[in-house]
Amino acid sequence: MSESDRIAVAALLTRTGLGVMFIAHALQKLFVFTIPGTVQFFQSVGFPGALAYVTIAAELVGGALLVLGVKARAVALALIPLLLGAAWVHHGNGWVFNAPNGGWEYPVFLILVAIVVALLPQERYSVMAQRSDRRTLARA
Repeated sequence: MSESDRIAVAALLTRTGLGVMFIAHALQKLFVFTIPGTVQFFQSVGFPGALAYVTIAAELVGGALLVLGVKARAVALALIPLLLGAAWVHHGNGWVFNAPNGGWEYPVFLILVAIVVALLPQERYSVMAQRSDRRTLARA
């Protein structure tokens, strides 16, 4: 496997993993915490309740776009504010995420992963790359 192939596979795995994580957290808010519970939690930490809906939608749609590789670099950057909010919410609980009520290390790590996804070149294994390949073939 060439270095270019390894980079493409690493980018695919990193982007997909980040996307799956966002989808999992959105589903957790929907089905485990429930929407009313998530709204109540957001309000309890000082955020407007409506932000819970925005967060769930952003995690679900953003995660799906990441998994598919649609505008992944921009999507990864756009989701960083959600992760900053999560880090802020958990900062008082300590560093380790398995601390009571979760620590801030996991959201900060995910910020790093999102930055990596944003810095990676356009991927070969994404919907955007496939669309570009089809357009190139159609012009030939």
